Amino acid sequence: MAIDKEVLDQLLAGRDPQELFAKDGLIDELKKALSERMLAAELDDHLESEMATGGGNRRNGTSQKTMLTGSSRVTLDIPRDRSGTFDPKLIAKYQRRFPDFDDKIISMYARGMTVREIRGHLEELYGIDVSPDLISTVTDAVLETVAEWQGRPLDACYPLVFFDAIRVKIRDEGFVRNKAVYIALGILPDGTKDILGIWIEQTEGAKFWLRVMNELKNRGLADMLIAVVDGLKGFPDAINAVFPETVVQTCIVHLIRNSMSFASWKDRKSIASALRSVYRAENAEAGLTALEAFEAGHWGQKYPAIAQSWRRHWDQVIPFFAFSEAIRRIIYTTNAIEALNSKLRRAVRTRGHFPGDDAAMKLLYLVLNHAAQEWKRPPREWTEAKTQFAVIFGERFVI
Repeated sequence: MAIDKEVLDQLLAGRDPQELFAKDGLIDELKKALSERMLAAELDDHLESEMATGGGNRRNGTSQKTMLTGSSRVTLDIPRDRSGTFDPKLIAKYQRRFPDFDDKIISMYARGMTVREIRGHLEELYGIDVSPDLISTVTDAVLETVAEWQGRPLDACYPLVFFDAIRVKIRDEGFVRNKAVYIALGILPDGTKDILGIWIEQTEGAKFWLRVMNELKNRGLADMLIAVVDGLKGFPDAINAVFPETVVQTCIVHLIRNSMSFASWKDRKSIASALRSVYRAENAEAGLTALEAFEAGHWGQKYPAIAQSWRRHWDQVIPFFAFSEAIRRIIYTTNAIEALNSKLRRAVRTRGHFPGDDAAMKLLYLVLNHAAQEWKRPPREWTEAKTQFAVIFGERFVI
């Protein structure tokens, strides 16, 4: 509903336009006036309800409460009733912040800002002195949401699931340890993305991955058609122990990145171009022939560890060649989990280290949740890939 022009003229009369959004400006005055009007209406409704039931309750003046907003502090006159039964819905008894203020803090935290940076930002822009404890309290409330999200039911079928890990420094038992954060990103039959979970572990192994697979199954995941992993030891066996029909595919992106780690910076572009003939081969036999040619060529002779790395993972590379070009591009060209990892590393880099697992989990969840809000549509290759999934996997591909 549009606000009447005459009302706006009255509000703006004699005011400096530059001060409208400043501290204690018109916007804050409106927040105060509207909040007090709504609170008075709530009390009127409360008193009418009590009178209808035979009660003799009535007004009992007001009490002041200072509320934090997104731009300043606003002191409200909160109406009271004589019997003390009035519990306002707009502003609860112990509430000290407007809801949008909490949202601002969480949004800044999700973008990787530290508690100190958030405090300085609010002070600089809005003139609000917010204690670090308050910021921590607001962000700690996210942990309950994380627990619910981590245990939520999953869809029955995910055609593609990417598993990956990044390293994060976390204080544990008085020492800063280098822990691994594992992320599972699923692609649903309609091509949309879904983050299945986050796990923090200091070490990895078959037992850990078996626990993760059982957790996913207990949450309702009945089938993964293709699981894309980064060559972690014991991972394929753990996946197939719980999902025996799942095709385990080594991530081509990780193989290429691992290959680059053996080469000098000036040679990497040429080596990446030479390896393209391996993973873009028509079939597994042609791919192996291309790998042998690379091994016998200039770059293979100069950096023998590259071909050895591909050979060690060849059994999990072979399934890749059975898929169409559309599915291959989704696996190695539009590897969505790489974009997620980039956002996570950027947020983690500003921290140095985390005081505990909960602090790390809190930030990682917020960053991932913020990234998920930007996902609008499936990759353009998905229409063709979906047809291929239906042909290759038949009834297992459940739409």
